[in-house]
Formats: sequence, structure tokens, C-alpha cells
Amino acid sequence: MVKIRLRRTGKTKQPSYRLVVADSRSPRDGKFIEIIGHYNPIRQPKVLEVKADRARYWLAIGAQPSDTVSKLLKRINVLGPDGKVIPAAPLEA
Repeated sequence: MVKIRLRRTGKTKQPSYRLVVADSRSPRDGKFIEIIGHYNPIRQPKVLEVKADRARYWLAIGAQPSDTVSKLLKRINVLGPDGKVIPAAPLEA
């Protein structure tokens, strides 16, 4: 199964994370399929940048987000409060 989860980077006691799409059997900081964003909880304000279109794509084909990633995706309106994918806003011409 494919999961969307956090991969830890950064120095000791200064964590930052990458949001990655990875096989559920690979280790936390191991092999991954694609990087779809990053999260830095140490900086003030906290930095969260996600490629929303890629996150929606992976969720649409069955990738399962971890609990923490679900909360982060809800914060940027990729997932709704019920955990369902919110479609992207249409582009106005």
C-alpha cells in the first residue's frame, strides 16, 4: 500500500519534515516515490508548503495519509473535516 507520510530531516533537536509518498513497507527515512511538500514546525510561524494538486492526485488513486499528514492536509483544505478530498477550485479565465 502507498502512504503519504512525514520524513524527518534536519539537525538534532531541530526537526523539519518532508511530505513524501512512499510504500508502507519502506522505513521512515528510506526509499520514497515522490516529495510533495515540506513542513517546518520549529520556525515561527510554522512553515507548511504542499503541492496540493499532487496530494489530491495521490489521494485519488488510493494513497493513505498518516494521522499527522491528515491534520496538515486539513489545515490547507486538501481534505475536509470528514477526511474526504476537497476538489481544487476551478480556474477563472
